[in-house]
Amino acid sequence: MIRWAFRLAALVVALGVLYVGVTFAQVWWESRQDDASPASAIVVMGAAQWAGRPSPVLRSRLDHAAALYQQGVAPVVVVTGGKQVGDTTTQGASGYAYLRELGLPDEAIKVEVEGTDSYEELSASAVILRQAELGHDVVIVTDPYHAARVQRIADEVGLDAHVSPTDSSSSVRDLARETAAMAIGRIIGFRRLSAWL
Repeated sequence: MIRWAFRLAALVVALGVLYVGVTFAQVWWESRQDDASPASAIVVMGAAQWAGRPSPVLRSRLDHAAALYQQGVAPVVVVTGGKQVGDTTTQGASGYAYLRELGLPDEAIKVEVEGTDSYEELSASAVILRQAELGHDVVIVTDPYHAARVQRIADEVGLDAHVSPTDSSSSVRDLARETAAMAIGRIIGFRRLSAWL
């Protein structure tokens, strides 16, 4: 009996290691793909801003989104992100101001300012797009390591998403963190994972 218990435990551990390994491979592979297919909107995932100035990470995402807009990938850009503790403005508002400085017209920008994580940002973006009757097919702009998870979250909130990551590099630490989030989120659901984080 004890021998069977050990075998079962070893099998469970082996399956867990295999699951995490496959998930890591998916995160890594999707971090290297760029699918800037024509869509109804480009959604820019939020990142830090400092007193209205986008951080380098957010600026890179906004620059990439502006380039996609100029290429005609989509007629609308949705900038996302609320306030973090101590912020005087939102990530969405700073993204809006930055895109306006780049020359995007006001009518081409939608702003989401409540989301504090990826799930909230994409869920709110889906609502914005539905209310504006813009369709549900989007190109999401984020960092490469984040691509796999935002794709799954988008599916969960009803968006038909493609991901076009920036050209920033992904560290092993970034990939490992996303692997953990993906592995857990696919089991319990990304909305529930968002509530835990």
